[in-house]
Amino acid sequence: MKTDSFKSIKFLIILLMLTSTLAACVQKSSNDGETTTEDGKPIINIGRSTGSNPKLPEGDTFEDNAYTRVAEEVLDIEIRNAFEAEGEDYNRQVALAISSGDLPDMMIVSREELKDLVDNDLIEDLSDVYEENASDYIKETYATYDNQPLEDATFEDSLMALPGTESLAAPQMVWIREDWLEELDLSIDEDGDSLITLDELEEVAKSFIENDPGDSGNPVGIPFENYLNAGDYGSFTMNSIAAVYEGQPKKYLIEEDGSISYGSTSEGTKQALELMNDWFEEGIIDPQFGTRSFDDIMALLTNGQTGIATGPWHIPDWGLSNIREMDNDARFTAYALADDEGKVNVPEQKTTGSNFIVVRKGYEYPEKAVEMLNLFYDDIENTTEEDMENTFPEVAEYLEQGVDDSTKPFNIVVLPMQTYLDDYQDVQAVLNEEMAVEEITNPQVRQSINGIENYTENPEDAPTSNWSSYHSRIVGWGLMNKLTEEDRFNWVEAAYVVNTPTMEQKGANLTKLEEEDFIKIITGAEPVDYFDTFVDNWHNQGGNEILDEIEEELTQQE
Repeated sequence: MKTDSFKSIKFLIILLMLTSTLAACVQKSSNDGETTTEDGKPIINIGRSTGSNPKLPEGDTFEDNAYTRVAEEVLDIEIRNAFEAEGEDYNRQVALAISSGDLPDMMIVSREELKDLVDNDLIEDLSDVYEENASDYIKETYATYDNQPLEDATFEDSLMALPGTESLAAPQMVWIREDWLEELDLSIDEDGDSLITLDELEEVAKSFIENDPGDSGNPVGIPFENYLNAGDYGSFTMNSIAAVYEGQPKKYLIEEDGSISYGSTSEGTKQALELMNDWFEEGIIDPQFGTRSFDDIMALLTNGQTGIATGPWHIPDWGLSNIREMDNDARFTAYALADDEGKVNVPEQKTTGSNFIVVRKGYEYPEKAVEMLNLFYDDIENTTEEDMENTFPEVAEYLEQGVDDSTKPFNIVVLPMQTYLDDYQDVQAVLNEEMAVEEITNPQVRQSINGIENYTENPEDAPTSNWSSYHSRIVGWGLMNKLTEEDRFNWVEAAYVVNTPTMEQKGANLTKLEEEDFIKIITGAEPVDYFDTFVDNWHNQGGNEILDEIEEELTQQE
């Protein structure tokens, strides 16, 4: 029998191993004692979240690149990476910093981490430095969301972080291989409103399976990831199908009487599952649904086994572009699934991003965080092409080369609510020769226009990057703009509460329950009416407490 002493020693060894593993990611200690350089410049030790494909030029690093160099020059600072890591490794680094109380001077954190930092009095109150240093444009940007992002970063009247934003990005789109539609002489959306029905989607899927336009030898229908309904407008989920029936999976909704409901337990979600069960039995849904990962589905698309994908406007930039690399003829068009009244049902979008910039309590130069926000999301963002080349030449080269935004000191998004619609209209104005490209202030949009024009002039020989720009900015943004102008959206009031005590305690089990039961219903392992059992279990295993907690939190915010 093992003694308590042995167990304690074993635990200590595991803890030391974990600490050693985490320490391996650390670039420099955040506690080297230096606050300024020899010539008096403030030093900023940053916890750096990196990307997997930064596309940095040779010789540049996350710590030393065009973005860090321009920040150091303009703001008279020196940037050092206290640690740098990607994805889950970064999350572990942040968790270690919080648990030890040894924070870098600045870093990006999640909403949950922000709350922990506030509760433990580890970060600076930024109320005064924001008010005194934020540019008018930055303040106006937050105002386009009725300042909700700032409110979400405020605790007891103190602004404790600089929040990211979520620009309007609805809806989840259905992306279909346009070249295959033409090859098979399939006609959908005859009225050109960019709306299709579930019957039309079914027709396309059946035709793709029967005719195998990708010459794969093993075509499959519509692919879905095994988690089905995660994310707002994420990829390969059932969200757009459920929305046709006014179901909103994974969303907490505010009813007319002020009560809170959970979209995954709604009658509309049950109807969507029933349809998907029918489709599964008819072979319209990928027969290996329930076991596919994101990478598996991307392989199906790349191999020409399927030509249908659900996803956001930007999926051509990082997903569908892989298909173009394998098939130079590949072209996609985007549609929205409409209900019987020709409306696209979407939940009101959260306005605050998932990331927040925080400043270590006691750091001498907290205003530098706000100044960096001004630099990257006002000064550079609103610089004309001519001024960009003169004022920020290295940044101009990065934009031309497509260097990833993760190379910025803080990879966070702070853009006005209607950014994508405004950018689309600017792009169209340039293409229609109603505006000169130099008049557009957004440097990334300017760069996209060059690629779009190149693609439209010579689509067969255009590089994949130009193909992606065309599909995301013309096809994706274009659909959003069209649906907005024609008032096709039916906005459903949603409650965006990041966490509650019961979510923390029972959320993982409830998510597992939902994912497993939905897969059982779709694949026929359980009858459709088993959904009612799922609803009862969800409520009884913690769901009721979560609904009550959300309602209470919203009441306190009023």
